Amino acid sequence: MAAPVIMTQTSNLNENVEEVIHLPFIRLKKLSFNQELLNDHYDWIIFSSKNAVKFFNEYYPKVDVSHVAAIGEKTKKYCNQRDITVDFFPENFSQEGFINEFTVNKDSRILIPSSAAARPLLQTKLQEQDAEVVKIDLYEPEAYTENIEQAISLLKRGLASGIAFASSSAADYFFEEAEEANLGANYMYYAIGKPTFEKIKQFGFKAEIANEQTIDGLLNIIKESRNRK
Repeated sequence: MAAPVIMTQTSNLNENVEEVIHLPFIRLKKLSFNQELLNDHYDWIIFSSKNAVKFFNEYYPKVDVSHVAAIGEKTKKYCNQRDITVDFFPENFSQEGFINEFTVNKDSRILIPSSAAARPLLQTKLQEQDAEVVKIDLYEPEAYTENIEQAISLLKRGLASGIAFASSSAADYFFEEAEEANLGANYMYYAIGKPTFEKIKQFGFKAEIANEQTIDGLLNIIKESRNRK
């Protein structure tokens, strides 16, 4: 039986999966922001991740907002658990999918609380459609160096066969450390979505990309890859 794959997401899986080792490569650091931004009215607030909901939850009751949108099934579910009603939820769990499905009214005021490292695509495209967008940087990722070093050790000892990257930041942090550690190239890499796939490619490695941009999608592509061998 092949050695398990290291999974880099920041929260534990809800089930025990033999194929993976849970080892987050990112720690999240809370940031301060101008709370006067919460005093304005917004037509929409867009949560692009579960972490965005988690870090903004204490501020949400203070905001005068008409509608809530969520990107990703787990984000929507987490909103529901926090009694936040989601009014719009795209079928495609990505910024690109959201942009294609979301209808923007001219001069709409939109609040996006998210990571400081989030891709600017969503904000840019909404602004191009004449929406007024306010982005709040709630937190920022930083490398979980101890876990990355442990992952490199597991790979070198044959106790893991590859890595499933749940974000492009995780891939960035890992390959910078792996380069210094002279890690070989005989490992399988998996990407949760195209941005993460492109980041792995930048470092000169190949990866399989999940058909669905979710953790379940990553698990499925790992299983499919193993079944082909």
